[in-house]
Parts: sequence; structure tokens; C-alpha cells
Amino acid sequence: MKIDITSIDGASAGSIELDDAIFGLEPREDLIARMIRYQLAKRRAGTHAVKNRADIWRTGKKMYKQKGTGGARHGSARVPQFRGGGRAFGPQVRSHAHDLPKHVRALALRHALSAKARSGGIVVWDKAELAEAKTKALVASFAKSGLGNALIIDGQEPQANFCLAARNIPQIDILPVQGINVYDIVRREKLVLTRAALDALEARFK
Repeated sequence: MKIDITSIDGASAGSIELDDAIFGLEPREDLIARMIRYQLAKRRAGTHAVKNRADIWRTGKKMYKQKGTGGARHGSARVPQFRGGGRAFGPQVRSHAHDLPKHVRALALRHALSAKARSGGIVVWDKAELAEAKTKALVASFAKSGLGNALIIDGQEPQANFCLAARNIPQIDILPVQGINVYDIVRREKLVLTRAALDALEARFK
């Protein structure tokens, strides 16, 4: 699959051949959905908790005598039936993460990349570098190239000036190539890859 290489301003800088084993698959929505569910479940804090009857401080004295009242038999004011009592079957602190095989996670990433390529949502830059960390200049460059909602993937270490200039622009995310993931690819309209990112991805999936 052949795709044009552009600069940050949208100027042409040649073309490159994308690997069909990574960008030319028939996208499977089920794999992509499984991976997104895995990611979102794993990042949940799981710190929700309620107090059950053992956590409530109240007297342990029997509320009233067992017989002769005509009412139900009760031995504790801590039970869930009473206001101020413990909650029955409420959430407790736990991890929401679940397992997903490593090869399925890798395959889901390739399918997400293929889906983005098929929809025309991939942009390839020669490099993502700026001489000065100026947000205004970067916004003007994005306007020229038509980028308003994008995930930008650079090499092992994105340039500091570029990250500083882009961090205050809404709907623009920047990640090193080792941080590329299915959820961020799907949630943004465009996926911008630098040459360094492409080389790293091809080496990763060889």
C-alpha cells in the first residue's frame, strides 16, 4: 500500500510503501472491540466501596425483646433493613482487569491500523520537529494540513519543542511509538505516523 509523505505544513515530501501485514488486513471489529474493552477495564481504579454491617459502629444490644411485640424478630441495628445500617452486596475494592492473550492484543493493534488505513485516516510525516515551541505556529501548520483531531505517533522520544507546542491544543494527542494503542487510534479521526514510528512498527511486527 503506497501513501504520500508530507511535512507538518502539508507539503509533499515523497511517498512510502506501507507493509500489508500491518496496514492491509481486513479489519475485524470484534477484535478491536475486545481490545478497547480490555484497555478501559484495566485502567479503572476499582476503589469503590461501601460499608457492610461489620463496618458500621452501632450498639450490639438487642433492639427489643424476641416475643410479644407483634413485629419481626431483630437482633441488630446494623443490618441493611434499618437506616444507618450496612449495605448488602455493595461494591468492594477490586481490580476490573481481565486477561487477553498477548497475540490477540498484537493482532487487534494491526487490525486497528488496517481499519484506519482503509478509511483514509493515516497521515505520514517525514518528522515531527519544531525549531521553537510555539503553539500558535503549530496551530497554523495544522490548519494548512487539515488536522483538527489526531493522534501523532513519533519515534522512541518525541521532540520536546513539538510536545510543548502541541500539549495545549485540544483533540491532539502525542505518543512515542511504544505507547501506541487501539483505544487512542480509534478515538481520533486521524493517525499521524512519522518515518521513525513506521520503522519501529515494522520492526515490532516482523
